[in-house]
Amino acid sequence: MKLEPTGERMIVEHYKSSIEDYVIYLMHIATYRFAEPFVQGKRVLDYGCGSGYGSARMAAIAASVEAVDVAEDAIQHARTQFRGENLHFRSIDPAVPLPFADASFDTVLSFQVFEHVTNVDHYLGEIRRVLVPGGTLVLVTPDRSTRLLPLQRPWNRWHVKEYSADSLAATMRRTFPDVQMQMMSGRRDVIDVELHRCNKIKWMTLPFTLPFYPDALRVRLLNMVHSLRGRPEATSAPREFDFDESVIQIGPGLRPSLNLVAVARC
Repeated sequence: MKLEPTGERMIVEHYKSSIEDYVIYLMHIATYRFAEPFVQGKRVLDYGCGSGYGSARMAAIAASVEAVDVAEDAIQHARTQFRGENLHFRSIDPAVPLPFADASFDTVLSFQVFEHVTNVDHYLGEIRRVLVPGGTLVLVTPDRSTRLLPLQRPWNRWHVKEYSADSLAATMRRTFPDVQMQMMSGRRDVIDVELHRCNKIKWMTLPFTLPFYPDALRVRLLNMVHSLRGRPEATSAPREFDFDESVIQIGPGLRPSLNLVAVARC
């Protein structure tokens, strides 16, 4: 099954189509690399697995990986592309409890999902329910400080809310008593690619992302912009770049920050 790119899914075969896509891909790979110590030998839930490549990467070192997503087409793609005795994919309804018993997992991964969530207390509450006492949540979400102007709504039409470090920590601490915040940054010439991309879109979409617009209108206007722009043409051959994920760093207080990385424990 061929999975259509939406801009919200990391599809490995598309990651070398441009330097912008490649940098985003490296950010994803660096995220999973950071998570490896929390996954090694553990029972893992990948909550919002998308195309499934990260779940498969984690299954190579985890005791087991249950990977779930709200998109049935993404799950069907993942099942055809990635297989393993300790790796299972299933689609879920975000409005109902997760289909797992209490204390089923040692680690939950939530990568580039939280910005899509409307009922964050339900989402975090379900994660805490399925984690064992002392279990770990690793949550990664965009850092609004480098993507948006103050009070600006997300220019990504799929995002409900984007967080600052302080607002993310405060939100997560309503459910988890121990939340440690880190940031994703890296070699400046590389992260400047992503900063430039975000800055251009931030200003281009400002008229449609003012804070007084109702959310439905914001999304409608952004959909209109995307339809006028159309889809980018596919490249005839992958490009090659002379750097890899080692140029991306995750740690406390790194600036400028592309993503927020929160490690929470029950």
